[in-house]
Amino acid sequence: MHVEGFFEWLGQALGALIRFVVDGLSGLFNLLANAGGNFIDGLARTLGMDTSLISIVALIIGLMLLYSAIRAFMRASIIVGIIWLLLGLWVLSWIIH
Repeated sequence: MHVEGFFEWLGQALGALIRFVVDGLSGLFNLLANAGGNFIDGLARTLGMDTSLISIVALIIGLMLLYSAIRAFMRASIIVGIIWLLLGLWVLSWIIH
């Protein structure tokens, strides 16, 4: 009878520990998700664009094109730099109002 009480107590202690860890991780992931959502909302509001996935992908592509233009200008490749710059500005002009 005394052994059954010990294992019941051990099961409750282990269950409480697992519950504490799961609740803590759930809170942490909710905090990170809210922070990411607030970041995207603030970025979109500042730029005047929508918060859709397509807009975010277009923003990333446009910034990558501008980065390619800067790299081309650093290599003294003026024509290629102008082409990348115009493409980047063209893509960014689609999403920014």
